[in-house]
Amino acid sequence: MLIEDLRNDPEHAYAYLQVALEEFKEDGDTEHLLLALRDVTEAKGGVPALAEKVNMGKTSLYKALSEKGNPRLSTIYIILKGLGYKLMLAPFDERQPA
Repeated sequence: MLIEDLRNDPEHAYAYLQVALEEFKEDGDTEHLLLALRDVTEAKGGVPALAEKVNMGKTSLYKALSEKGNPRLSTIYIILKGLGYKLMLAPFDERQPA
């Protein structure tokens, strides 16, 4: 059901990735972010399709997205771009909670 929701509702996929990125920001653990990236990748055609789209080897992409994966920031950037998203910076507003 989750994969279908992510496939059929781009806003749901965006929100899912955003929450995972926020959790990563708070605890520094990539587990939720990698899970979200795997799920959205599956919803958008799977690792083989994404690997071809971003010109990356399937094995490397599987490894980067695995539970024990530790992808570089540049790899996360490439994956997000291939999924149709971009990684951006925004000024930190000290008046709001982190």
